[in-house]
Amino acid sequence: MKYLVDIHVVLSTPEDMLDYHSDPVDASDSLNTLLHLVYDKMDEDMPVESIEKCLHYCWETWVNEPQIVEIDDDDLHDWVDHLLTSWDDTLIDEL
Repeated sequence: MKYLVDIHVVLSTPEDMLDYHSDPVDASDSLNTLLHLVYDKMDEDMPVESIEKCLHYCWETWVNEPQIVEIDDDDLHDWVDHLLTSWDDTLIDEL
């Protein structure tokens, strides 16, 4: 069901990051890299609602995280792998 979700809808812009980061362009690039990585590693058969919740969770978790521009690719991959192996919609039903 992943093909039904357009990742471009959830990507950030530098304007989204102005209130949180001194370098909004780099912060936006880093968040978008994270969102693409999550999307790319998701199971093709994951339900649309779960995909949307997961992407929303990533956005909310990382949009104001000052260290997002400092995280290296290996750590980012590790975080995404952990997120997707432990993902449970019921833990974040409020999204």
